[in-house]
Order: sequence, then structure tokens, then C-alpha cells
Amino acid sequence: MYEALAALGLFALLYSSLAGGIERTWLSGAIMFTLFGIVAGPLGFNWLPLETGHGTMKTLAELTLALVLFSDAAEVNFAALRHAARLPVRLLLVGLPLTLLSGFALGMLVFDQLGLFELALLATMLAPTDAALGKAVISNPAVPDKYRQALNVESGLNDGICVPILFLFLALAQGEAGDKPAGLLAITLVVEEVGIGLIVGILLSSVAVWLLHVSHKRGWISKIWVQLPVVALAIACFGAAQALGGSGFIACFIGGLVFGTQQKQYRQPLLHAAEGTGNAFTLITWVIFGAMLVEPALEHFSWPVLLYALLSLTLMRMLPVFIALTGLGLRTEAKLFAGWFGPRGLASIVFAVIVADAHLPGGQTLSHVVAWTVILSIIGHGISAIPWAKAFGMREKATETNLIKD
Repeated sequence: MYEALAALGLFALLYSSLAGGIERTWLSGAIMFTLFGIVAGPLGFNWLPLETGHGTMKTLAELTLALVLFSDAAEVNFAALRHAARLPVRLLLVGLPLTLLSGFALGMLVFDQLGLFELALLATMLAPTDAALGKAVISNPAVPDKYRQALNVESGLNDGICVPILFLFLALAQGEAGDKPAGLLAITLVVEEVGIGLIVGILLSSVAVWLLHVSHKRGWISKIWVQLPVVALAIACFGAAQALGGSGFIACFIGGLVFGTQQKQYRQPLLHAAEGTGNAFTLITWVIFGAMLVEPALEHFSWPVLLYALLSLTLMRMLPVFIALTGLGLRTEAKLFAGWFGPRGLASIVFAVIVADAHLPGGQTLSHVVAWTVILSIIGHGISAIPWAKAFGMREKATETNLIKD
């Protein structure tokens, strides 16, 4: 235990000291901390005590995702988004359903041992994109605002949308739907998950904004405690929505939007102070992922699993996005760029742990596919984010300049 703490502390110290330089290279934080997890886990020196199992992984990943969603939503630039609102709408209403359908169809071709509902679960687990892994693109000023805001909104909402879909297919796979028709079960889950999430996010964030406004006005918030309000609010939104039967992820994203629009005067100092906590949670999640899930994925490697993982990151994501964005006057590269930068990460890990706890007949296969997809996403999107974002931004700027001249 103490060796693990010392090793993790020293590595975090080293990385945080060099982060500014590392972030200019293809070595993302996710890559570095996943590698550390592999080295410190069973595949390496076996320093990390992992007896706590999937429960710890699930809780940490959920809280991390909650913080990331809240912070990213609070930073949405509505002025830029208004000029390109069709992008996230198309990505969510056209691209996401097509991604789910393509994932299900590919699963039928690759995994004949999985049941139909298990295939639907697999497609759902790998449909959400990850705001944390995509941060190198979303926060890169070289990328035009309309693409950054569109990808940010998409990553914030698609995992929340997929939550009721996941639980629907999980209930059907376990035979828990009973005599209730699948359509009625789906409507019930959507109304509960989305509706409760919306109400909780709006109410808690509105109250928090009022409280912070009063506190700032009277000088009650100290420099020491300014780091905590955003973190505490995100956790409160997530926990309250989950406890009431709703989607904590929806609550966090909506809560972040409310916070960002109503708390304009003090938004940036509060978000900036909380950013370090969110980053720390994210990197620790990648350490545990590298230590816990990489070894089983390597031990149970199979070509069908690798094939599905590769296609999940390419054809199954990029083709639906290309179709969804057709007709909006975008360059081909822009549609390919939006399709490629849909990394899989925290949401997929959370979904995989939830499904693993259900002990389905094909549960191991589902977990291994998700693990391989996330591994490839960490590497592929980490390596390509900075160079393609920079080159894409330059070409977009040149195109806009030529259009203005013409």
C-alpha cells in the first residue's frame, strides 16, 4: 500500500512538473498514466492493491466523468454555438442513432456467441464519446470554435442519452422487463433518467449560483475554499440525480450549462480553481484502468475483439458522423475530423463495469471489447490530437480567408 502511494505520488509530481511540455507532444496524460498503471499493476511491479475490485473503479470513473461533464458544460461558448447549432444537433439526433445501429450490425457479423440484447449493450457502451480524452481538441484554440463547441456538447450529452438505453437493454438481457412491453419500458426509463436529471441539474445549480452570488457580494468566499464549490456542486448534482432514479450525467451537464450561463461574473475563477481536481481524478482513473483492465484484455486477446474495437473507432463512428453532417456545407476533412475525434473513455468504462456486475453470459466478451477499444482510443486519439488539430485549424482558416476574398 505504501509503495503504491509513494510511486503514485512521485509519478504525479514528475508529470505535474513537466505537464506543460508533455502536453505539447503526442504523449497525453491518459497515455502516461495508463502506462504507469500497467507498470505498477499485475503486469509490472504489482504495487497497486486492487482488492477493492470494480466497485472502486466504477465510483471513481463516475465521479470523474461527473466533474468533466460539469466543467465542460460550464465553459460552453453559446455565442459561438449559436452560429453552428446544427452541428451538435445533427451529431446527436442523426449520428448517435446511426452509430448505435452500425455497432449492433457489426456485432452480429463478428460475435455469433452473443445474444441480441448483449450486442445492443455493446453498441451502447461504445457509442458515447469522452470529453476528457477529447480535451486536447476541444480546448485547442487552433480548432475553429464551432467544431470545438459542437464536439463538447455532443460528448456532454451523448453519454447521458445512452444511460437509459443501456439500462433498457440490460433489463431485457436479464429478463427483468417482465410483462411490460419494451416500448413502454424504454419510455419510462427515458422520462425518469432524463427528466429527473434535468430537474436536479437546474434546481441545484440555480440555488448554488444564488448562494455564490450572495457570498461573493459579502466577501464570504476565501481564497482557500474557492477550489471547492464547483467540485462539490458537480458531485451533489450527480449523487442527487442518481439517488432519485435519474441520470447523474445529464444532471451534471445541465447543471454545468446553468452554472456557466448564470454565473458569468465569477465563472472562470471558480472553474479554473476546480480544474486541477478534475484532472487529478481523471489521471487516477487511467492509472486504475491500466492496472485493472489491461491485463485481462491482453490475456483474452482475440482477433474478433480487436477487429470490433478498431472498427468502433473508425467506420462505426466516422461513417455515421459523415452522413449526419452531410448537407451543412462542410469540407470533407471537417466531417472526417469530427468523426475521428469521438474518443471512447470514461463513459464506456462506467458502462462496462455496470454490465459486468450483471453477470451476463457474454459479459466477459463485452468487457474485453470495451477495454481494447479504450486502449486503442487512448493511443490513437492521444497521438493524433495535436498534429491534426493544428493542421486542420490552419486549413479551415485558409479556406475561410479564400471565401472572404472571393
